[in-house]
Amino acid sequence: MSHAAHRVLTLSVPVLIVALAWAVPALPAESSGGDYQVDIMKKGLGKEAVIKKGDKEWFMMIEVTPENTVIIRQEKDKDVYLVDESETHDRAMTADEVNAAIDAFVNSVTAQGKLKKK
Repeated sequence: MSHAAHRVLTLSVPVLIVALAWAVPALPAESSGGDYQVDIMKKGLGKEAVIKKGDKEWFMMIEVTPENTVIIRQEKDKDVYLVDESETHDRAMTADEVNAAIDAFVNSVTAQGKLKKK
């Protein structure tokens, strides 16, 4: 593996969390529905988060094995996927890192909705 490829695969968790927070697209101003419904479930060593508001749904799953971590992020409006991304990291995330990434994801989605209401 080249040095550059290794450096990309070993991103630090703070960089990963910031990247995830910035990657969540802004909600449309006319987003329908009331409050957000947020469900977070433990999934093995990782976690899964599903956020719903009206016809919009955001999903993040962090699957952790002893060898690596896979992160899947999706956003859909009704039945149309707007985002469908995955990334693999060459090490297992710790429980604290998983919690921080899920919290950042949930906070970024719900905070953007609050900003649009002003």
